[in-house]
Amino acid sequence: MPGFLKAKALEEALGRLERYWKPRPRAIKVPLADASDLVLAEDVISNLDIPPFDRAAFDGYAVHASDTYGAGEDSPVPLKCIGRLPAGTWSSVKLRAGQCLEIATGAPLPNGADAVVMVEYAVARKDVVDIYRAVAPGGTLAAIGIKMVGVSGRPRVAVISTGAELRSPGSKLRRGQIYDVNGPTICMAIEECGGEAEYLGIAGDRPSQISGFVKKGLSSSDVVVISGGSSAGAGDIVPSVVDRLGRPGVIVHGLALKPGKPTFIAVVRNRPVFGLPGYPVSALIAFDQLVAPNLRQMIGLPPLERKTVSAKLSAKILSARGRREFVPVELVRGNEEISAKPILKGSGAITALSAAHGYIEVPLEEEIIEEDEIVEVVLFGRVEHA
Repeated sequence: MPGFLKAKALEEALGRLERYWKPRPRAIKVPLADASDLVLAEDVISNLDIPPFDRAAFDGYAVHASDTYGAGEDSPVPLKCIGRLPAGTWSSVKLRAGQCLEIATGAPLPNGADAVVMVEYAVARKDVVDIYRAVAPGGTLAAIGIKMVGVSGRPRVAVISTGAELRSPGSKLRRGQIYDVNGPTICMAIEECGGEAEYLGIAGDRPSQISGFVKKGLSSSDVVVISGGSSAGAGDIVPSVVDRLGRPGVIVHGLALKPGKPTFIAVVRNRPVFGLPGYPVSALIAFDQLVAPNLRQMIGLPPLERKTVSAKLSAKILSARGRREFVPVELVRGNEEISAKPILKGSGAITALSAAHGYIEVPLEEEIIEEDEIVEVVLFGRVEHA
């Protein structure tokens, strides 16, 4: 097993994992009704034209779908409106990038358009229309008689928590015990990535218990995620237990992340085992950076692109050179600008994330971000008014 905490950059760790395991989609056949939110694993060719010409299903604006990508309630996309097309008429207009055309229900789409934005998600102002919701080009499988469809199956992920002090939510706590936060939270994160989470429970901290839980996860799932027991303490034995279960075993132990340094990666029986730190914030950051991208690849989804917002830092941030640091921040919208307040509660405080609107990424080579510096905040959700 590699020496403890020979911290590797995230890219190096992912590259090492790729030498032993690649996140390939698993093609399955499912009834069309069960294919919602899944990704096609094969081309579907229609023998029918549905409808006989491309037409608007509702009042709105004909657009190039790609022009609307990124549109949202806080970030509308402006398009130039070049006219109006009522139902029962035909237009020879060719719609160009950055343009839209007002269109009535039943009217044929103009040449160049591949989607329609509903009128409810657009606001017209003179010859410009602000688009507040992205649309995608598409057809319908049911209309061409498709019953079964080939899709990329959801990756099955076994989730294990370790620690003798942990108890399941709902049970009675004794002195020195705490509830298992990581298990349920990681399961929710897996579901958000399109995976199927199977929470195996709390393995305690004895080698035989941990080994039994991991073997069960390897036999029933595509991926195993363990939280806790990966650090340098005498009771942190999870990496050595996993390493003995099969070759190549542990291939990375320690990431150049803060929080998240104790993370380890193993490959056993051609399945990846991700060992996350026990502290909740560390576990979720490591999951987000390491596990989530692999799960999305396994289901055929592209990398997640989160929105960012520029903000003025309200306090200096000191970071250690050689580690990529993720600092949760609370955003406060003022009259003229947004300020970002670092939440420095430590990786053991789950409230550090519950109070955060997003995070700042401090690169490996930086040690200080000064107060009042403009930073890019990666958003968890919407920015609320203070």
